[in-house]
Amino acid sequence: MNNIQMSPNSDMENQAELEEKTRLTNQVLELQHTLEDLSARVDAVKEENLKLKSENQVLGQYIENLMSASSVFQTTDTKSKRK
Repeated sequence: MNNIQMSPNSDMENQAELEEKTRLTNQVLELQHTLEDLSARVDAVKEENLKLKSENQVLGQYIENLMSASSVFQTTDTKSKRK
């Protein structure tokens, strides 16, 4: 049988490589969690935006109705009054 003995230098290289892989794996997992958090935040902001748009439409319609019901905001025909 061939007995391959690893040198201490080779063991250190393997250990360093393993530590680097572990560090990168942890970094990838952290970035995945960050991406999930950001994605959830984007969804929440989109939902809030739709809600606010709907509320703005309702308020806009309400204001239009108030303006049309008020004589202050009625359009006047200035040409007919001048004659």
